[in-house]
Amino acid sequence: MRIWRIVLLPVLLLALSTSMAPAQAEMAPKRVLVELREQGGFAGLNNRVVVYGSGCVRLSRRTGPTIDKCLTAKEERKLRGYLRHLKMGRSERPPQGADFIKYTLTYDKRRVSRYQLPATWQPLVRHLEKIMEKYWAPD
Repeated sequence: MRIWRIVLLPVLLLALSTSMAPAQAEMAPKRVLVELREQGGFAGLNNRVVVYGSGCVRLSRRTGPTIDKCLTAKEERKLRGYLRHLKMGRSERPPQGADFIKYTLTYDKRRVSRYQLPATWQPLVRHLEKIMEKYWAPD
């Protein structure tokens, strides 16, 4: 009876540790490299592009599914190049009137919202918009 316990205990521990590994992997937080949100306008725009440190992206719009894809090496290189030249600056106050698009960038632990794109934001935002168009598919 004692040998049975000696053999069974390691087998049970091994089975439990292998069954718990996928659950821990799913709970591991993903490091966000950069996030872009485009909100507003008469159409009620609400686009979101989240790029993770792994080079994968999560894309969502006001309607439709959320898409998870991975960037090509070329897309990721371009993105990192734009990020090197990015100057975040300060958030802008909302302008008077309607039909303005609010761009919110989150990068390097900072979140800044703008209504007019600064020169260093333009290539990055255009690149992220191209990624959205390429990978996001409607229902």
